[in-house]
Amino acid sequence: MSFISIFDVLGPNMVGPSSSHTAGACSIGLMARKLLGEPAREVEFILYGSFAKTYKGHGTDRALLGGIMGFSTDDVRIPNAYDLAGEQNITWTFTRNEIETELHPNTVDIHMTGVSGKTVSLRGESIGGGKIRIVRINGIEVDFSGEYNTLIVVHRDCIGMAAHITSCLSKGKVNIAFMKLFREARGNRAYSIVEFDGSLPEATQQRIKENQDVENVMLIQIREVG
Repeated sequence: MSFISIFDVLGPNMVGPSSSHTAGACSIGLMARKLLGEPAREVEFILYGSFAKTYKGHGTDRALLGGIMGFSTDDVRIPNAYDLAGEQNITWTFTRNEIETELHPNTVDIHMTGVSGKTVSLRGESIGGGKIRIVRINGIEVDFSGEYNTLIVVHRDCIGMAAHITSCLSKGKVNIAFMKLFREARGNRAYSIVEFDGSLPEATQQRIKENQDVENVMLIQIREVG
């Protein structure tokens, strides 16, 4: 069950004008940057719904660019995102998709290539009050909020994987808030997504990677500890 507090009504600390079109967009871009794990070289934004209709007037374009450069929602550099992205030699495009209408009205697909050639794709929704949902990673449907530190384990869909991950986290004294499994199809690639409190020891990440069926382990650090 989801509750709305007075802080949600007031909205996040942000560079305006809109919590949904600016703050939420920036948070989605920042999530993509954290998922990529390195500076971006090329990025394509595909905008849907109201994002597609008003992205220039509401500053959604600058917020998305700021996010993929690592800016938080209250970063005063967001209005200058175009110039700053150019200085970092980032190339970008904005494409409006007004054909697919059965999506959340504030939806964006982000396709990024990093400086090393690494690629990542992400779909995010800005759901109001600066809050977001990540609903797709690299073509696989997922669902997490980005409000917690998040571990994403890419692995083969097989028996015992959930037990392996939770055992490693227990040994590392990691407190799990939510854990969900998403998969392409039975026996194919799957994503286990763990939202947790506190920090994740490096040794715990390495222990998870030691399983032969684990393809990759990604960490999105939202809250710094210590």
